[in-house]
Amino acid sequence: MVQPTTHDRPYHEPVMLEQVLRWLERACCGWIVDCTFGGGGHSRALLDRYPHVRIVGIDRDTDAVRQAPDDPRIRVIQANYADIGSILDEDRFPNRVDGILCDLGVSSHQLDTDGRGFSFHRAGPLDMRMGPDAERSAAEIVNEADEQELVSIFRQYGEERHAPRIAAAIVGARPFASTVELATCVAESLPAAARRGGHPARKVFQALRIAVNDELGAVARFTEAAFERLAPGGRLVVIAYHSLEDRIVKRAFVERARDCTCPPDIPVCVCGADPDFRILTPKAVRPTPQEVERNPRSRSAVLRVGERI
Repeated sequence: MVQPTTHDRPYHEPVMLEQVLRWLERACCGWIVDCTFGGGGHSRALLDRYPHVRIVGIDRDTDAVRQAPDDPRIRVIQANYADIGSILDEDRFPNRVDGILCDLGVSSHQLDTDGRGFSFHRAGPLDMRMGPDAERSAAEIVNEADEQELVSIFRQYGEERHAPRIAAAIVGARPFASTVELATCVAESLPAAARRGGHPARKVFQALRIAVNDELGAVARFTEAAFERLAPGGRLVVIAYHSLEDRIVKRAFVERARDCTCPPDIPVCVCGADPDFRILTPKAVRPTPQEVERNPRSRSAVLRVGERI
């Protein structure tokens, strides 16, 4: 299977591909939604392996939508995957589907494209918007937010323990126009011990990206809507890349699969709960060592799967 390329690099290597194909196999005579189409690696593999599958691809990024294969079995639209409910309400798509795949996070193409501003390793404008629906760019947040908002963003979305120190340095040195300027400021604001063991701006860039694209809000809205759009027997497969988004997914799975909502101090169940969802991966599935060696960006991936019953 040939992957689309950009400047001689693969647009995006699909993570945990064989696991995704295996978990979605029973859905592959029906409709599957690939909620974060990206370079289309997962969708292309599904089309190659399962001749009767039909796919709705969704992506916020116009670059990703342009990667859509010329195949009548797939339709790729530009939209936010969190709006899966309203998307499937359209007449051209089924109201309920047999499989939903959501590969969260940022694509290799976005990281490797200098003009997108996602990477602290590459010089580019401070942008980080995954699509035109994002309300603010990273530059607007960095240059216009007050110090306390920056502290909150870095703490909440980056789990950065030095958030106050970094925010104060940013406010004192702004405006910033480029990724390199911001990364340098962050690094210089930290004590020597905090600059060891990985790039010191990693958590700040993650936090800004999440804030710009409302990533955690999108995950929460998506999980709520996705449960309702699965047909009986339908599979929901989610790949997350950091603990914040995985925590939302795990909690949503557990809540939906719970067979009793009574308070723990009530000795007899009175709620009459009848769960319509079961978790198929009690422990999150991780990529194999061989995949991590081949594709280091997969190292933090965790996969969870559930089924509508």
